[in-house]
Amino acid sequence: MILQYLDFERPIVDLENRLEQLKRLDDGTDKGVKEEIGKLERKIGKIRKEVFSHLTRWQITQLARHPNRPYLLDYINLCFKNFVELHGDRAFRDDPPLVCGFAELDGQQAIIIGQQKGRNTNEKIQRNFGMANPEGYRKALRVMKMAEKFRLPVITFIDTPGAFPGIGAEERGQSEAIARNLLEMSHLKTPIVVAVIGEGGSGGALAIGVGDEILMMEYSVYSVISPEGCASILWRDTAKAEVAAEMMKITAPDLKKFGVIDRIIPEPLGGAHRDHKAAGDALKAALLETLPPLLSMPIPQLLERRYRKFREMGAMKRKAGGAA
Repeated sequence: MILQYLDFERPIVDLENRLEQLKRLDDGTDKGVKEEIGKLERKIGKIRKEVFSHLTRWQITQLARHPNRPYLLDYINLCFKNFVELHGDRAFRDDPPLVCGFAELDGQQAIIIGQQKGRNTNEKIQRNFGMANPEGYRKALRVMKMAEKFRLPVITFIDTPGAFPGIGAEERGQSEAIARNLLEMSHLKTPIVVAVIGEGGSGGALAIGVGDEILMMEYSVYSVISPEGCASILWRDTAKAEVAAEMMKITAPDLKKFGVIDRIIPEPLGGAHRDHKAAGDALKAALLETLPPLLSMPIPQLLERRYRKFREMGAMKRKAGGAA
């Protein structure tokens, strides 16, 4: 994997490159070199902490899209065992951007559903850049119904710029497939945990995003439209995406405050792309804490809780005197 860096990471990267050069020179005999290495390590840690404690919403959006960030299959390898992928919607074809299958989380069998973007050019084309077709959402629904039948929890992983907007996808009922999933997930008789691991965009994300608990990685985003899309509508200028990101409030702390998500999963300092294993460990720990209470809950109570959760989103309270 070729490491890539964002503009605001450049000061850290330059120091890290210098540190690597010093380490290659260090033969263990020169105390001066060792002292310089120690100073550089402390300086890098300090700068990284400063940079990542003052990120703008646009910078977090860039991190959510980082090409070195862990994707669905990375997290499956890091968090689960015995993954068996299931293919096809039993109506048209298989859809590679949307991955479904059985897996085990510390002995607990579960159904895994999520979007996979792809690393290199061939993989990106194969996975359609993480944008699912209607047959992908129908495959997901088929597998969710299987989970309900066998009383297995469903864990979904959101990482997509949105559903594929191609003519063929629309002809095959893209909007209907998304709407059907929203309806079916709202009363699916098994626990559903949703994790936003990167970019959660529009209905393509929400089609696997109706759950009992919504988790979100620290440097991920979740929104009805991309900042670029918002900027093109409001100002007819995608260059204003940074302004749009600030207005839209699409980061994990924003959405936690609004009650859209339930939990923020901390990422390693510098972002998940800097340490896949640490990010995977954090996600796995969050899933292990979230699932047991849901599994022990009676299904009628679980469904009522899920219904109330989504009904309360966006509710407005009236102030004295009648003003909203």
